[in-house]
This record gives sequence, structure tokens and C-alpha cells, in this order.
Amino acid sequence: MSIPEKGNAVSSSKKKVGFSQGLKKISSYCAYQERCLMEVQNKLEEWGLTSSDTDKIIGKLLENDFLNEGRFVESYVRGKFGLKKWGKVRIRQELKMREISDDLIRDALEAIDEREYQETLKFLADRKWKLTREPDLYKKKAKVTRFLAFRGFEPDLIRNTVDELAST
Repeated sequence: MSIPEKGNAVSSSKKKVGFSQGLKKISSYCAYQERCLMEVQNKLEEWGLTSSDTDKIIGKLLENDFLNEGRFVESYVRGKFGLKKWGKVRIRQELKMREISDDLIRDALEAIDEREYQETLKFLADRKWKLTREPDLYKKKAKVTRFLAFRGFEPDLIRNTVDELAST
């Protein structure tokens, strides 16, 4: 079997899901954890539902409050900041990739307590500073800065925090 034939064999063996079964499965999927509209659409598409069935199912999910983007964004921001210690820049990027509206993102990020945000940044910076075994101060600052930037904190906050650590 050639490669194109093999690819066709895989896609044709994929099990198609009907409307009622799709609604039941996707309701469970949404009940397990908050989901955004894009995740639900992708899952329904993966199951091979038609676009009209997908629209009807999404309508029912919205009607029954299984799907609520505002609730999803609040939950996502709480989890990523509270548990993973991500900064606002990274959280915003991840939500934009999920096609969430700017208004919902802005409102959810504003809900993060600024004092707690600063404390988290300082905690992460201090921990990374202590764990970084680099004798060259410039390289050490660069490593800590890159770490905090990857976590998604704002460049000006990172610079101030790292400069503060370097001066002590």
C-alpha cells in the first residue's frame, strides 16, 4: 500500500458520529471541564459531523449552558496564573489562539490581583536567581529574564525585578 492509500485508509476508517450521539458525547466533554467554542467545534469536526449538525449542537450547548466562553476564560486565567504561574502576556496569547474575544480576555486579566501578580513574579525571579549557577552577572540576568519572559510576564516588570535582584 502506498503512502497516499495508507492515509486514505486511516481517514475512511474513522468512525462517524450521528447528531444525537454527538450531542451526548460533546455534552460529557463540556461537563468534564470548561471548553471554548473552538475546542468544541474542532472535536465535532473530528467526529465527522456536518456543519449544520455542528451548529445545532453548539446552539443546544449554549442554550443549556454547557458552553460559556466567559466562564471558560475566567477558569483558564485562574488556572494558568494560579497553578502554572503564567504571566498575562502568555495567557493572552494562549486565549487568542483559541479565538477568544479581546473584551473577554481583557476583563479576565483585569481580575488578577495586581499585588498577587507582583508577588508571583518576584517569587519566580528569586527562585530562578538562586538556582542559576552563573558567575557572570550579565549572563545570569539574561537567563532569569528569558525564563520570566517565557512564563509570560511583561518586559518592563521583568527588567525592574531582575535589576532589583542583581543589586542585592
